[in-house]
Amino acid sequence: MQRKSLGLVALIAIPGLFFGLIFTMLLLLAPAKPAAADCGPAVSVVIDGNTKVEGYTEEQLKNAAAIMGAGKALDLSVKGQMISVMVSLGESGLRVLDHGDGPGPDSRGLFQQRDNGAWGSYADRMDPTRSATNFINALQAVAGWELLEPTIAGNRVQRNADPYHYQKYWPEAVKLVQALSNSKFSLQGSDCAVPGQSGAGDDYPWKNSPTWLQAGANASSTSPLGMYYRECVDFALWRVNQQMGSTKAPFKFLNGSFRPDGQGLGSALTWKAGWDAKGWDSGSTPRVGAVVWYAPGAGGADPSFGHVAVVKEVKGNGTYVEEGYNGNPAPADHSYYTRTVTNTVPSAFLYLPTQEEKK
Repeated sequence: MQRKSLGLVALIAIPGLFFGLIFTMLLLLAPAKPAAADCGPAVSVVIDGNTKVEGYTEEQLKNAAAIMGAGKALDLSVKGQMISVMVSLGESGLRVLDHGDGPGPDSRGLFQQRDNGAWGSYADRMDPTRSATNFINALQAVAGWELLEPTIAGNRVQRNADPYHYQKYWPEAVKLVQALSNSKFSLQGSDCAVPGQSGAGDDYPWKNSPTWLQAGANASSTSPLGMYYRECVDFALWRVNQQMGSTKAPFKFLNGSFRPDGQGLGSALTWKAGWDAKGWDSGSTPRVGAVVWYAPGAGGADPSFGHVAVVKEVKGNGTYVEEGYNGNPAPADHSYYTRTVTNTVPSAFLYLPTQEEKK
């Protein structure tokens, strides 16, 4: 439970108000232990059995569909999906490559993303959905990308030497997206988290319920997740359940049963310890859907309880967009907010288990 609103952190932009915070100390995070994810079968792409595209294997069609699925999750237009497929065709032939080339020996995956910190971990770059999500986030951050030639838009993200490198792949990308449209593929989930599938905007189910300040710290102000309504922790735990496929009661992850040692997940103060106790991974790189953890006082968070939020979008300039509840001063507390934050401000990012982390 967070009882005091989070102070405003770096790069916040609210119409008419601009806030900043100067940090004089960097918190060095110890490497997190690998997650002991209890995932079920891998999240997979299933193609309609009647869908065939001449010249492409089932693997390539599934990868194109994964790119389109990531685009749909981020409200990307059909043209944007075509650009994304075009770039992957030009980089890897729609194959998840575990090698690079001369100019980029550390490049990996569908988009041949470099190991420079901008594209996540090795597992991120080798995962079709995650790598596509990161590419699309970068594409959407390009000013006026919709008005650019497709090959130029792709080049603004990839920054390869020839801005017209992708031009010859555009007709094929159009053909593939058209062939796979109209629900001719589906993403079949498991108990693993699906990055980017965390909902859109303020879809918190209990946004009109009374807070503990209004109703007292009792059952009437406690959500089905075991946290107080409209607190940062309740919203974050809702997002965790949502991404893990649990969107209605009985919910899979509850305050009282989250940790295997019998302790409650508790206030934001103890969330990192709860993640460690569960064997889930954490780190210093933002990922869409990850929980943002602020230790007490970090980034202007409450000095006693800290704060948690959720990564909504990762930008390509060292910042991410954060969403959460109870992160603004009264009278806007206990309500939904978003803001742009520098990657180095939080104390840690708490990741949800994915199939790659189980391997």
